Order: sequence, then C-alpha cells, then structure tokens
Amino acid sequence: MLTLNLSETTLALNYGLLNSSIQETFAAIDRFEWQASDELRLMQDNKYYQDGAYTSFEAYCESELTKHGGYRRVKDLFAAKRVVDTLPEDLRDKITKPSQTRPLLRLVKTPDKLEQAVAIAAKEKPFPSAADFAKAVQEVAPTVKRSTKSENPKTQLCNSVTVSQQSHPRYGDSGVIEADAPNHWQQIVTFSDGERLLINNADLDAASVPFSRERNYPPEYTEAIAQIKEQYQQELKRLEQELRIGLLSEATANAEAQVQEQIQSLQNLYKQQREQNVQLQQRLDEMEGLRKLEAENQQLKQRIQDLEHAVEQRPSQQWGNTMTQQATKALNKQVKQALEKTIDLRSLAQEPPKENAQECLRLMGMALKQIASAMNNTQALEAAAIILGSEPTPQAIAYRAEQLEMLPQAVSDIRAVLAKPGCTWQDYLAVAQEYEVIKADYWAELTTEETELIAALEIASHPPVIQVGSIVAYADPYYTLYNARGEVVEELGEEEVLVAWDHWKNEGRKIRYFRNELRFWQPQ
Repeated sequence: MLTLNLSETTLALNYGLLNSSIQETFAAIDRFEWQASDELRLMQDNKYYQDGAYTSFEAYCESELTKHGGYRRVKDLFAAKRVVDTLPEDLRDKITKPSQTRPLLRLVKTPDKLEQAVAIAAKEKPFPSAADFAKAVQEVAPTVKRSTKSENPKTQLCNSVTVSQQSHPRYGDSGVIEADAPNHWQQIVTFSDGERLLINNADLDAASVPFSRERNYPPEYTEAIAQIKEQYQQELKRLEQELRIGLLSEATANAEAQVQEQIQSLQNLYKQQREQNVQLQQRLDEMEGLRKLEAENQQLKQRIQDLEHAVEQRPSQQWGNTMTQQATKALNKQVKQALEKTIDLRSLAQEPPKENAQECLRLMGMALKQIASAMNNTQALEAAAIILGSEPTPQAIAYRAEQLEMLPQAVSDIRAVLAKPGCTWQDYLAVAQEYEVIKADYWAELTTEETELIAALEIASHPPVIQVGSIVAYADPYYTLYNARGEVVEELGEEEVLVAWDHWKNEGRKIRYFRNELRFWQPQ
C-alpha cells in the first residue's frame, strides 16, 4: 500500500505503481470489513463484552461503536456474512464488500434462488455492484408494488434518490420518496428491497428535488447560536495560547533539567578522573621509590663484594689488633652519645627560618633522615618526621621527601601559567592537578597576589546566581511584563526569592518567585 504526502506536489509516480497501490488499498478496506464481522461475532458468541461492564451485546455496540454506525451497522455486517456463508465457494468471491449483500438478504432463506441471482449478476460483470445484484434479484424473485387500503398506489414524490454520504450504511443505494417529509431536513426513502429509512437531506443526492441541507431556526435562536460560536472561537484561541505557553515552559524546564543532569554527570566523571590521577601518581611515586631502593641495594651489594675482595687479598690490613678495634668502638660510642645530646631540632621545626623556609626545612629533614638511617638514631628520625610533616617511619619520610622534591618545579609551573595573558581557571587547573598531593606546600610558597588571582579565576568560571541585590526580569517571553525591572530583596530558601518591582515601588508590593522564573535584567 503506497502512502502519499499531498504537500509534495512534485512527487513523480508512474501508472503501474499508483494503480497497484489503489488496488491494494481497496482490497484492504474490504478485507478489514470482513475481519470486523468475524471479531464482532467472536465478541457476541463468547460474551466478552461482559468484561467491559456491558449487560448486552447491543449495549456494547451502541456505546463503543457509535461513530461506526452502532448496532445497526453490526447487524448489517452479520447479515452480509450470513449471505456469503450461504453461497457456494465458487460464488463467494463475487461479493467483495458487505454493502453489496443488501439486495440479496431476502433470498437467504431460499439458497437456490440466492445462488441463481448471484450467478446472473456475475455473467454480466466479473465483480457485480449492489445495483447489479438488485437487478438480478428482481429477475429471480420479482417484488410486487405495495398499495394502499383503497388499492390506489402511493404517489411518488421523487422518482429516484441516492445515498451520497460514505459513512451511511446504505451508501450508493438508490430509492424513492413515497411519503411527505416529517421535517425540513430529513426524508423517508423506500429502497428496492422494501426497507424504509429516515435519512438526512445532506446524505441524499437528488438533483431534481431541492432539499434543504440545513435546519432552519428562529431569529432569536440564530443570534444565540452566533454568540455561542463567537464565544467558542475566543475560548479556543485562549486555550491554544495557554497550551503553547505551557508547552514552551515545559520544554524549557526539561532542557534545563537535562543540562543540569549532564553537568552533574560531568562533575562526577571529573572527580573520578582526578581521584584516579592521584592514585596513579601515588603508584608512580611508589614505583620510583622502589627503583631508587633497588639502585641503592645494588650499590650496597657491590660495596660488600668490593670489601670482601679486599679482605681476601689483604687480610693483614684489617684492624691493627684487638686494642685498636676496642678503641674504635669506644670512640664511635662517644660520638653517638654526643650526637644524641646535640640533635634537638623540634624548636627549629616550630620556628622555621624566614628566608626560603620550606627548602631549608626539606634539606634539614632529608639530612636528618640520612643521619637516622646511618646511625639508627630514633631522635633524628622523629626530628626529620616533624620537619617534613610525616609519620616517624623511614618509608613515610622517604615518600614525603620525594614529594617535596617536586615543590620547586610545581611553584615554577604554576607561576608560569598565572603569568600568561588571558589565563583561565581551566589553564590553572590543568597544571595544578599534576601537583594535587602537595597543594598545601606550593600554596604556602605563592604570594598573596597569586592566591587572590587563583580565587578570582575560580569565581569567574562559575555562572552568576540570582541572589539578594540582583536586578531581574521575567523569564517567560510571552508574559506581558517581560521587560519589567525588579530587584531581589530577600532569599526564601534555596529556590525562592522575594522581588520588589519598579512599577509597584510606590505600593511597596513584593512578590515571591522561583529562581527559574526570573532572569537577569538587561537594558533595552
């Protein structure tokens, strides 16, 4: 089935494709009518309509199928299905739609005559119309015209009329008017099968009879109807405008919600990435420390091998004698005791030097760490931990010393970024993330001007927020006072504020709004 867009007037279609589509469309319409008949029969036989709170099948049809003809249309479909089921298989395909079976209904009780009538109609045309079937029925079983009690036939007021409304059950059928119209907009039509129906003038096509197509109302009714129509049009326009404004507001709210959700997800992703970077940096630092320890271990092994080789070659050149060895041990003990008495650097850690304090403390801490490692001195280890700001363990002190070695480079890189013209918060953040673990250390090395510049860059990276003192206007462009000017005088929570408008300044009125209902006012 081909679907056409009437607005595309330049669409080129050939005859074969268009004709095939038309054939398929009409075949689908006829097939769906028979399918509806089978579904309705299933609904009636199994009483499924009771599940919908209907007491009878007729009530179901009148309620649910009113716009499709109601119970009368359903009876026509059942009657058409009955006619088709009565015919033999070779004649059923001659009937393509239910409306063709109306002239054949009165022959259902005589299947031989019904079969004869369909066969006669099929001889003239492969697919007869309702009129062809009616003509064949008249040949097989002629009807006698009705007469009045006085044996005088009725006077036909109109020779022939045809039902022209497609939604009418008798669409395409012709009949005659044998009685006066009951009103100005309807006629009583008698069809060839003897059925008489009350049909609207608008549904009939009779050029010889000037039917009235509309109802006639008194003047006062006409004025009232016109006033009601005008009110309806105004109300329709108002509802259309409100609907458009509501849809626009809803679309704006949905867009803002999506943007907020995306910003939140990006912030979470950035946070996770930063944490991963910190963990990766820590792992790299640990691997670097292990590498240095491995190098020192190799050096110590080489030194031990050299000493062992020297001992093997010159055993006589060891210590002179036992007295010399004892004297050497005593001297080392005295030096160690003197060193333990003199090493007290806690006061130095509490009051660091004024010039290049961090560098001095770092060097002193590393020196104390070397002394503590060489002489296994606990006090020196504690002093180094205090100066470097770490735990009093060799591993923690070594890790802290490696961190402080990056301090000069970190300060240099950050100052280079801040000195660039047009520096932004993102430029600073790209460099500062590499030195996140020593942020407190390099922050202490920066000057007051540099820290203030960093704070200003961070503030500038965030969008402005409506708060107390902000000059605002309405955010809805369809609002009458869209360009009105007001000032936020009080905050009523996280989302609401109190606004004093300039045009109500003399009255002292203040109105409560949500922040998303306002925007920053801009002069025209």
